Amino acid sequence: MRFTNLFIPTLREDPAEAEVISHILMVRAGLIRKLAAGIYSYLPLGLRVLRKVENIIRQEMNRAGAQEILMPAAQPAELWRESGRWDKYGPELWRIKDRHNHDYCLAPTHEEVVTDIIRREIRSYRDLPFNLYQVQTKFRDEIRPRFGLMRGREFIMKDAYSFDRDDAGADVSYRAMYEAYRRIFARCGLKFSAVEADTGAIGGSFSHEFMVLAETGEEAVVSCPACGYAANTEKAEIRPLDQTIPDQGAVLTRILTPEVRTIAQLSSFLGVSPREIVKTIIYKTDDAPVAVLVRGDHEVNAIKLKNVLGGSEADLADPDLIQELTGAPVGFSGPVGLKVKILADQALLAMSRLVTGANERDYHLIGVVPGRDFSPEGYYDLRLAQPGDPCPRCQAGLQLTRGIEVGHTFKLGTKYSEPMQATYLDEQGRDRPIVMGCYGIGVGRTAAAAIEQNHDAEGIIWPVPLAPFEAVVLPLQVQDEAVRDAAEKLYNSLLNQGVETLLDDRDERPGIKFKDADLIGFPFRLAVSRKTLAQNKVEFKERRDAETRLFDLAEAPILVRERRDSLLIRLD
Repeated sequence: MRFTNLFIPTLREDPAEAEVISHILMVRAGLIRKLAAGIYSYLPLGLRVLRKVENIIRQEMNRAGAQEILMPAAQPAELWRESGRWDKYGPELWRIKDRHNHDYCLAPTHEEVVTDIIRREIRSYRDLPFNLYQVQTKFRDEIRPRFGLMRGREFIMKDAYSFDRDDAGADVSYRAMYEAYRRIFARCGLKFSAVEADTGAIGGSFSHEFMVLAETGEEAVVSCPACGYAANTEKAEIRPLDQTIPDQGAVLTRILTPEVRTIAQLSSFLGVSPREIVKTIIYKTDDAPVAVLVRGDHEVNAIKLKNVLGGSEADLADPDLIQELTGAPVGFSGPVGLKVKILADQALLAMSRLVTGANERDYHLIGVVPGRDFSPEGYYDLRLAQPGDPCPRCQAGLQLTRGIEVGHTFKLGTKYSEPMQATYLDEQGRDRPIVMGCYGIGVGRTAAAAIEQNHDAEGIIWPVPLAPFEAVVLPLQVQDEAVRDAAEKLYNSLLNQGVETLLDDRDERPGIKFKDADLIGFPFRLAVSRKTLAQNKVEFKERRDAETRLFDLAEAPILVRERRDSLLIRLD
């Protein structure tokens, strides 16, 4: 392919609306253009990258035994009402009406539709197991779409659904998809981690997120270097500390603390560590207010709290409600005398005497003893994990890294098959619900995450498997017939070696060609000039390296192909 025949509108300046590096570089490199908030057009180079991601996904899904289908994006509300998600999914569900005033949604996912297909066709245990997948456009009406392809309202996703007779079979299907995902992201040339995760709106019994590791990642990943345990911070388990016998001799004392509202202020005022202070945080729930107690240096994990509450939503109470429940303004809440349900984080079991708010303006309490001065309903794992916390598996210290979620696998169980009556007859002729799993990969998000992980000040550094072209040939004096002819010959030789190559045949200054090559991120650059031709050479540079080398013109195509092959991840 020739540069002059391609639509590649590169930009010199960063787009004003872009916030993250992948968004900036995908716009500047001419891969995407914005149509509306969270909705993008894919230009030729961007589409080539997407197709490469899709091809790797299809190859590994087919290898794992899944079969490709294509389901509609518009889905009738009746199916979502059957599953119970029409009202529960939230405002992100893009709801529409047809001309007959019937309710539909633009699909964010396809559990309902695929379950409807299966319940109409599956009759016997002999029909199971199997796995169906698709690569298709999805829609989520994000309240604040941002970060380019990272969080859009329209996006391309691979979603797969497994169907089994029982939990044992579902575990086998889940493991097959888990391994397929590991192969997919390895073949994409990405550094990633599979972490335990909360099931969220999809539901089910357990799940894993596949996170591309990047310093700019929007999510924190907790991992153990000793045993390999990994989870996102929403899911990461906290190993309970050894329980301490409360100091029953502690004297409960009311201390004047004028305008001391924060943990940092209280720690300084009393000369105590934040570890000795307990925060009392009031939440509104679907049922009644609840108070959550955590150590002063810890933060409440909203997902864990929701799970402890049985799925009930919990929102921070506003100042008026806090004043009504505690008798004091924000910053002075405490558990002693509080007339609401109290949930305590398990870390409090290792504390013998507590410092808390006094439920009175400008006062705190010291010497507070659980069980004597207040009684929580129970002790739970309610906090976010932190670096250095003991691993829940082996007790080694946990590490914290950043990551970008690009894939998610769920074991659904019968969450959809039971309410939608997707059943089969077992060997004894009994009606059984089909056991399901679902598995998603964000295609555009994977491409964007690759850029977040692989870039420098000059532009994108594509992993070879995802690059729009593997090599670019730059004739630096295109008006010179000898340079032009040598570049054409080199270009054709690279194509004959099976190297995907772009010939930059533009009549532009060398500096512009170099800058565009670095911006777009082609893995291999070969520059032909009068100077190199005088030595019968070509200047070769890998995008990841600062070093340039001279190759013999005749040998360069083979050397590039060999180098390309060495960087491709080949899995048996």
